[in-house]
Amino acid sequence: MSLGSEFKEFAMKGNVVDMAVGVVVGAAFGKIVSSMVADVITPVLGKLIGGVNFSDLAVSLGADPKGAAVLLKYGVFLQSIFDFIVIAFVLFLALRGINRLKKPAPAATPAAPPAPSREEVLLQEIRDALRATR
Repeated sequence: MSLGSEFKEFAMKGNVVDMAVGVVVGAAFGKIVSSMVADVITPVLGKLIGGVNFSDLAVSLGADPKGAAVLLKYGVFLQSIFDFIVIAFVLFLALRGINRLKKPAPAATPAAPPAPSREEVLLQEIRDALRATR
């Protein structure tokens, strides 16, 4: 088998294609959620806590040799953490919904077995009588 045909067989397997689609959709989904956090939720949260812009939160560590300020931008870090929490929560809800769809409906409690037929009762009586005579 040639290298080209082996690669084609590998690349066309269902799992590889499904994974590729998942990565592309996941990246797009991540961009949507990141935009929602950065452009919708964080500004509202900043306004609620006193007009704070999280991306501006920083601590000055001094200046570099060229005179530019060296900043520890913890606000961007906080926004990234919040972004992660929102993405993780949304994925949790999505996977929870998918898992509920996969699970079979809970089985009803089994009904009591039907009463034995008249023939079965007679056969049991005959069996018991034969055991008793031995």
